[in-house]
Amino acid sequence: MPSVTGLEGVIAAETAISLVDGENGRLLYRGFEAKDLAIHSSFEEVAYLLLYGSLPTEIEVEQFSSKLKELRDIPDHIISIINLLPKDTGMMSVLRTTVSSLGDSSYGWKPDINQAIQLIAIIPTIIAYRHHSINGTVYSGPNNALDHVANYLYMLKGEIPTPTHVKALSTYMILTLEHGMNASTFSARTVLSTESDLISAITGAIGSMKGPLHGGAPSEVMAMLEDIESIEFAEQWLREKLDNKEKIMGFGHRIYKTHDPRSVALKQVSQELSGQDPWLDLALHVEEMSIRLLDEYKPGRKLYTNVEFYAAAVMRAVNMPAELFTPTFTASRVVGWTAHLLEQAENNRIFRPQSKYVGPVM
Repeated sequence: MPSVTGLEGVIAAETAISLVDGENGRLLYRGFEAKDLAIHSSFEEVAYLLLYGSLPTEIEVEQFSSKLKELRDIPDHIISIINLLPKDTGMMSVLRTTVSSLGDSSYGWKPDINQAIQLIAIIPTIIAYRHHSINGTVYSGPNNALDHVANYLYMLKGEIPTPTHVKALSTYMILTLEHGMNASTFSARTVLSTESDLISAITGAIGSMKGPLHGGAPSEVMAMLEDIESIEFAEQWLREKLDNKEKIMGFGHRIYKTHDPRSVALKQVSQELSGQDPWLDLALHVEEMSIRLLDEYKPGRKLYTNVEFYAAAVMRAVNMPAELFTPTFTASRVVGWTAHLLEQAENNRIFRPQSKYVGPVM
């Protein structure tokens, strides 16, 4: 029986974009296994799949990539807004404010795919510009010789990223492009269902993602890996936690009752890159040791690694500051949001759920 409170289990829409199968540990994008796409495809190819409904040809992905590159630059008015915001304004609030300011008269009903591409292109640049602005570091701007994820790392670091780091972050971002009717996607579709514009809907989604119950970063897993520090200390550290009946972070998931397919893909890429980055090597060892010890201390529980475990390892490997975890999540999830909004617009009906009155009757 679906839960009325929080709408958990209530079907609110039909979609051809993704399938989240928690019982069997599957995540499909347009019928394709997301974990396979993450390992074998580029960010641009999978974003195209979600937006257009099919995998692109070589020419189509080149055209799509060129379009993203054309739309990376920040308009002058957004630069002015960013410069005027107080330094203690968090990055998610910066995104909410700047994205909302993109909503000029060209954004109306119905949304179109070019509007979606502009948002996908520009959000990483906004993050990078603001990051350098508040830290007093040099902002180099986009490098159009680089693809989407490599350019994001370049803008943040000011240097060409290693192939290892590009592959690791690309895998993470592909796996977080889309995840069904989550809180932010539902927020976006609800706003658009009123025949509002795409910018208003995405602004609502960013506001939802900002909440720690949805867009919370894997900071606790990051802290655990940094505390363990090296492979030789892992078993002792984990045993002490389990002896004290403390939780090992990064295991178990609310939806997935078996292996989280996103974690499976991130682990496979980490294994392929083993020996090239010490943080990925540490994560692989800690997961293996944790599973062995959890089976020893809690037999029969079958606790599996969730996406946050390897997300933390990837973010640490690419030296992503903790304050950019949720914004980076947002930079990928905007693809899923816009795909849902384009789908909503094609067969729109306003969301108007009922509430159950439990107050007094006079």
